[in-house]
Amino acid sequence: MGTLVYGPHGSEFEFDDRVLAHLRVVIVTKFRRRESFTLSWELHRESGGGRVSLWLDPAIPLQFHFLGGREPALNREWIEQLAIIAGTTTGLVPLEEPGAPGA
Repeated sequence: MGTLVYGPHGSEFEFDDRVLAHLRVVIVTKFRRRESFTLSWELHRESGGGRVSLWLDPAIPLQFHFLGGREPALNREWIEQLAIIAGTTTGLVPLEEPGAPGA
């Protein structure tokens, strides 16, 4: 599990390394354009359930920590789908990877 560390107080949010690598590409691309947007996801029932939404802004500190030592291969189709939804009023949502079981 990787960790997205966000904000001046270093709030930590866990994601699978593969998901986090794809989110990173989309987030960094939007930040290069100086775009702000939301990132939202559902919490697992084990951690109490519910949803989290963060307002991501290039001026707010952000770090990506990966547990694994190797960069996962990136799925261009998945990145494109994530980038499209990130540009909508819904904001960035960690969609299932195309071709993954249950997608």
